[in-house]
Formats: sequence, structure tokens, C-alpha cells
Amino acid sequence: MAECLELMADALASLARGEVFQPLRTIIRPPDARGLLGLMPAYRHGDRGAFGMKAICVFPENPSIGKDAHQGMVILFSQETGEPLALMNASQITAIRTAAVSAVATRLLARTDAQRLGIIGAGVQARTHLVALACVREIKRARVACRNRNHAEQLVREMSDKVSFPIEAVDSNEAVVRDADIVVTATSSQQPVIESNWVSAGTHINAIGTHSPRSREIDSATMALARVFTDRRDSLLNEAGDYVLAAAEGVITPDSVVAEIGEVVIGAKPGRTSSSEITLFKSLGLAIEDVVSADYLFRKAKAEKIGTWVDF
Repeated sequence: MAECLELMADALASLARGEVFQPLRTIIRPPDARGLLGLMPAYRHGDRGAFGMKAICVFPENPSIGKDAHQGMVILFSQETGEPLALMNASQITAIRTAAVSAVATRLLARTDAQRLGIIGAGVQARTHLVALACVREIKRARVACRNRNHAEQLVREMSDKVSFPIEAVDSNEAVVRDADIVVTATSSQQPVIESNWVSAGTHINAIGTHSPRSREIDSATMALARVFTDRRDSLLNEAGDYVLAAAEGVITPDSVVAEIGEVVIGAKPGRTSSSEITLFKSLGLAIEDVVSADYLFRKAKAEKIGTWVDF
């Protein structure tokens, strides 16, 4: 996680400097399918360049049968010839890089004295966020809630010996959010999972669970209250229901988006400006995050002579 955190800060900085070519993702969502297929290509030029694509299925009900909701592959190609270089597990890369990006945002936007963590959701991302956010803030306790309390309790059992702070399963989203310094929403919910009157002054929110213009985790009132940051503006304006639905209600506009987080990384835009403001990072998940991760892992695999090598 610590390796990936710095890798993601570098990738987001490259995006902010204009070194990345990345179209909006293509979503294939058949009306009778149980999930969707997303195609996410990206290219970074230069000495640290990378060329690749993630092909990812998102099946929201998978956690109920013990499987990750994200299933797919990241494919890395040669910048020089276009030859395929590597095929990687997209579930693992997505799980780690998403939490690492949230950690980059939290390092820049959360109060320096933030200690109380609240997570809504108890899936893969809840687990990786517990680890990632502890890399950037001295977390003293965490609370977790989800629709099925048994899943939250299972998370507590699995993760308690992996972090240095106590984790508590609670009965409601409100109990997670109230008094939290950092909040993570990591759900597949179609409707908001938090309400603005639960959110304390000075809270930082990482909203990572939705990527459809028709679904949202954050209510319009919270979107209007917060200083909003994102990984990429175009993705936010087109793909994030948290923004799209609030904008349709007239409570926010494109000007409400303070900055892309990469702009904060490179110092082009300010992050938190006071201890009392509410900051919100809406993460869409970007192809460049996957491709840069894949390139790093490919180089590491070559150096350490690991992985399964085939004559393709």
C-alpha cells in the first residue's frame, strides 16, 4: 500500500500536467445482465510512459456469494511496438490502487489531527481503506456499518490484527458518520447513504462506491456544503451520480468543483484551507491509475523474475 500510494500520487500529478491521454470509460450495460462491463484505456507519455487498458466487470451482488464485485483484467502493451506485455488481475489492482488514491486525497485534504475513521460498506474496499488511510493519518479508532451487520462483524474479525487501532461494527450509517474525522463511503447503493446533518465541521469524506450518473452515495445537501475535489473533472461531470443528480437539483455547478486531486499534488490548486471546512473527494477510478500500476508491477516482476512468463 505504501508503494502504491506514492505511485498514485505520481500518476495523478502526470494527469494534472497533461502527460496522460485518457478518454472517458466505455460502459456496456445490457438491460438483462447482472452487471456491467467497463473498458478503460490510458496512455502516459515520456520516460515513465505506459500504454494499456483495464477491462472490468462490475457485478454488485457478487459479495453476497463471497466474490469481489470487480472482476477483470489489466492489459499492458509495449509503447514501442504495441505488443502485449502482461495480463494482470484487475480485482487486486483495483482494490489496492483505489484505496491508495483515497489515501493521497486524505493526506492532502483531511485535518492533520484527524484520528476517527468511519466506513460505510464492508467489502473489499472497506478493508483496503483501513490499511491505506492508516498510512497517512494516525487513526485511533474505526467504525464500520453496512446493510448486513454480519458482514461488518466479519470485517472486524478479519482486520483487527492487521491494523493498530480498534475497529467497531455499528448498527447505522449515522453512527459511523457522527463524530468521524474521516468518512469513507464504499457501497453499491443507488441512494444516499449519508445525510448532511450527520457530518461534523472539519470532516473529510472519500466517496468511492458509485460510478454511474444514476446512483449516488452522497446527498445533495452534503455536496452543496463541501469543498468538492475529484480525480478527473470530465469523469465527475459525466459519470458521478453524486455530482450529476445534485447538479440536476440546482445545488451545485461545475464551478463547485475546487480541483482535481492531481492539481493539489503539484501545488497548482489549494487543498484544505481551514480546520472547519468539510472536504469531499469523489473518486471515479481512472484508467491511468490501473495502467501505471500495471507498468510498475511488470517492471518489478521482470527485475525479481516472478510471475508466469509465456511465449505469446
